[in-house]
Amino acid sequence: MERLQELRRRRVMSISDLSEVSGVHRNTIHRIEQGKPAYTTTIRKLARALDVDPAELVGPDRREG
Repeated sequence: MERLQELRRRRVMSISDLSEVSGVHRNTIHRIEQGKPAYTTTIRKLARALDVDPAELVGPDRREG
């Protein structure tokens, strides 16, 4: 999920930082960033920690190409 990595980096957060704030294990965050599926509850925790709507994490890539 490239969107998660993009939002995390915009906030200048490491995976460990996001893990600490969200309560989601850093290995799980890494797997999600690599495109592995995630539970809805995990997406919600990450979205809350990043102060975004969960749809922003799972929605279509918004970058222009």
